[in-house]
Amino acid sequence: MTDTVIKNGEIVTAQGRRKASIAISGERIEGIFEPGTEPQASEVIDAEGLVILPGGVDMHSHHRQGAESGGYEYKETIESATNQCAAGGITTSVAMPNVVPPPNTLERLEDLLRVYEKCAVVDYNVNPAGTVMEEIPRLAETGIGAFKIFMVVDTGRDYPHMPGIGMHDHGQIMEAMELCAAANVPLMIHPHDQALMDHIEKAYWERGERDALAYAKAYSAHDGVIWDTAIATLLRLQKATGVHLHLLHIQTAGSVKLIREAKANGQKVTCEINPWALFLGNDWSAIERLGSYALSYYVPEKNTPYLWEALNEGTIDIFASDHAPHTAEEKEIGWEDGWKAHTGTPSTQYYMRFLVDAASNGKISLERVAEITSTAPAEIFKLDNKGQIEPGYHADLVLYDLEAESEVRDEDLLGLIGWSPYAGLKTKGVPVRTIIRGRTVFADGKVIAKAGDGRFASARGDRAA
Repeated sequence: MTDTVIKNGEIVTAQGRRKASIAISGERIEGIFEPGTEPQASEVIDAEGLVILPGGVDMHSHHRQGAESGGYEYKETIESATNQCAAGGITTSVAMPNVVPPPNTLERLEDLLRVYEKCAVVDYNVNPAGTVMEEIPRLAETGIGAFKIFMVVDTGRDYPHMPGIGMHDHGQIMEAMELCAAANVPLMIHPHDQALMDHIEKAYWERGERDALAYAKAYSAHDGVIWDTAIATLLRLQKATGVHLHLLHIQTAGSVKLIREAKANGQKVTCEINPWALFLGNDWSAIERLGSYALSYYVPEKNTPYLWEALNEGTIDIFASDHAPHTAEEKEIGWEDGWKAHTGTPSTQYYMRFLVDAASNGKISLERVAEITSTAPAEIFKLDNKGQIEPGYHADLVLYDLEAESEVRDEDLLGLIGWSPYAGLKTKGVPVRTIIRGRTVFADGKVIAKAGDGRFASARGDRAA
């Protein structure tokens, strides 16, 4: 007798759909069975009328809590962030390094992972900052999925891009690329041309334009020149070093063209898009209404069809939350000075619903949703036993009711900040059960798991496989 059988559901993967039963033994999928042929089980979950997707693998989330107190855990904690993941169908969440202290050495990373071991509700990994050259080989041996470097310098604020995580000198970036290539670990980079931004924003300030709307226009100025020039430089450095370069925050048609050409030329490049680029920041009326609450970044509407095309065709490889909570006070100041408001928007509890809803509207297939949110990120970053509904893999699954409708409401949020820029957005398709390694962690609208239930989702050592 096996432990659990999920029957009567429709399995949706990157390869297609099939009506089948899933048998789970311990933490892993034991087998996929035709209806009526499944083994006896101690627990039977009836998924009639539901679809079953592989659990979300989010490679880009800001959990805010570091290894030391007194940092940014007032915005979010590891527990509150991963509670939202469980409710949103995210079974593996990978953290970014802008915490206190930034994990850019082996000792700091080990300290931070000990905190995750105690606090995480879902499975986890951390992308340490690849800013200390002598530490890169040591960090590469810990099972991390990738390194992360920010090219941006914040003007007028020291967060979210604080010292210890950024690198702007092209020679230093090239050195980091060489070391990551030698270690065979991907390098994530937040692209940004700081010299151009210094010039562009100065013109706004001289005209007395400093509010959130000016900030939005400055960062998107000249068809996103600060993004496209940075990406062009990074792609050329990738060609020189052979590193696996993963580009973050794809948001312009120009960037899509550059990446498409690099891939066609055989360069080892992957990239991601975030929910704010397709469901929030690409609507100027939302920027006018919400100001800094809607920023992340403004993505002029003319880019939207190119981004959807790139996501559907595979030029954009994965979808990641870029979950970035800040308090209302840290956003409210943006009405007067957008450069003082903290940048980033929260999304991890709901972003999977946005994609499932988009599938119901014909913008993307549900099979592609499964690929970009789970299978592709797990494969690209070699996360062991994640991202597939296949025998031998972890039983990380999300059961969705595609006909159910819901609305994003501030009062339903499980985070600490109490607000969402997506409040009022109605979606079709609701996660009704989240299962991690064979264990239900969310059901009946409630998170069942507790802090410490999550485990480190290690990358495989044979990255060339």
